[in-house]
Amino acid sequence: MPLHLDPPFRDRLAASDRPLVGMWVCSGSPLLAEVTAGSGLDWLLIDMEHSTNTLDSVLLQLQAVAAYPVTPVVRAPANDVVALKQILDLGAQNVIVPMVSSAEEARAAVAATRYPPEGVRGVGSALARSARWNRVDGYLRDSAQHTSLTVQIETAAGVEAAGEIAAVDGVDAVFVGPSDLSASMGLLGQQTHPDVVAAVERVFAAAKAAGTPVGVNAFDPVAAEAYLAVGADFVAVGADVALLARASEALAARFIASGGSDAPDRGEKQSY
Repeated sequence: MPLHLDPPFRDRLAASDRPLVGMWVCSGSPLLAEVTAGSGLDWLLIDMEHSTNTLDSVLLQLQAVAAYPVTPVVRAPANDVVALKQILDLGAQNVIVPMVSSAEEARAAVAATRYPPEGVRGVGSALARSARWNRVDGYLRDSAQHTSLTVQIETAAGVEAAGEIAAVDGVDAVFVGPSDLSASMGLLGQQTHPDVVAAVERVFAAAKAAGTPVGVNAFDPVAAEAYLAVGADFVAVGADVALLARASEALAARFIASGGSDAPDRGEKQSY
């Protein structure tokens, strides 16, 4: 029987007349995922690279947000064929692969998301939520239509190869990560350094020349607005854990006298 699958992130980008705005879900909590899913944002990034998320928690979050008009995107822990197979089999239609620094690495990511003969994804549709346990008619044949691949450029080498990466067949979007990019450039923690911003904009230009949508991670509202102004097609503007951290700090600052020996050293608050 035919079953409904949501439009992939690629199609949402193509259909939108404005940039898509989203946020990270890093807590591993299905409850927080559902809270953010009803916020009115366009997309959620469920992270497996820098969070406590496991396959079990990602599954619960995908189920929790399924009732809402938001597009979930799952970031794999690495450009790994087994990890990507498992994430896709959970029913994630949209994946982000981190640390892609060459066209060869981009092609490997594409292959991991495609069934043979186009790729190397293992076939387990009868066992997997992705095909609703073989209840989605033609899933094996049409799986590439149901899935979307975004690759993340976050190294100086990736910036140099951005045009080639964006032009790889099967790469549906490019996402720039200024945190690791700044570190790669010897500017650790300086995501808004002019040289880092210039590198991000070079990726924008290269991706657009290849006809590939491009986005960026920018928790700083001023930086996010600046990237939107120069053509970002999608942007991630916050994270569940970061929002909770800053809001709880604001409550403490307002209602508890500051300056005591028990006051926490919060360090640098703006990190993306």
